[in-house]
Amino acid sequence: MNRLIPQNRYHWEGATGLAAATLLSAEHTPQGALVPDTAQDCDQVAVVYNKGDTPPKITVEETDGPVQTVRANGIAVAIVARAFGPAISPDDVLLVERCV
Repeated sequence: MNRLIPQNRYHWEGATGLAAATLLSAEHTPQGALVPDTAQDCDQVAVVYNKGDTPPKITVEETDGPVQTVRANGIAVAIVARAFGPAISPDDVLLVERCV
């Protein structure tokens, strides 16, 4: 799903879960991160994959009640617990191409 997203909506400097820059070159699998979103009252789940790789297939499975596991190519990259609101879907996950 391609959609136009305002450039200043996400605060990448506040993203959590990303490896240190020195480890990125050795990282060959998709990686999950939480990114603060100024347009909503929640963080966004992002999956970062290497430049040139095919974007990973994102799936979301309900693990236990309000807890969901986000997978990229079958690999768990995030576990999300929601207090209220609808469950997340694969379309809610941001895909980010990592350039190292």
